[in-house]
Amino acid sequence: MADAVAGRDKCGEPRLVSLPLSRIRVIMKSSPEVSSINQEALVLTAKATELFVQYLATYSYRHGSGKERKALTYSDLSNTAEESETFQFLADILPKKILASKYLKMLKEKRDEDEEENDSNDGSDGDEAES
Repeated sequence: MADAVAGRDKCGEPRLVSLPLSRIRVIMKSSPEVSSINQEALVLTAKATELFVQYLATYSYRHGSGKERKALTYSDLSNTAEESETFQFLADILPKKILASKYLKMLKEKRDEDEEENDSNDGSDGDEAES
């Protein structure tokens, strides 16, 4: 079964999947619930992964700015993860890129807000204790 279509192995034989099965096996075995992996399950997982990645790339290309540039970029993928309900679960894995300076500015603003909030809470606690 593992030698059917889509790609060629080292001997030039056609293969069912393009992803390396050994890597997929390692990833699957990294889960504590998995003790053994059936060869058919391994091949099916690899094929499903390939189809998912292909669908994500195609969708991102069609709905992103890739058509104009004839290229798929990270920002196309991250926009898809953010905007498409189907790929929403990838939003944490494919976040939008921001400049380090912008990120540091956001962190500083958050710290300032937290400090102001803590200061206002500390001030109101003291007033209640005096009453």
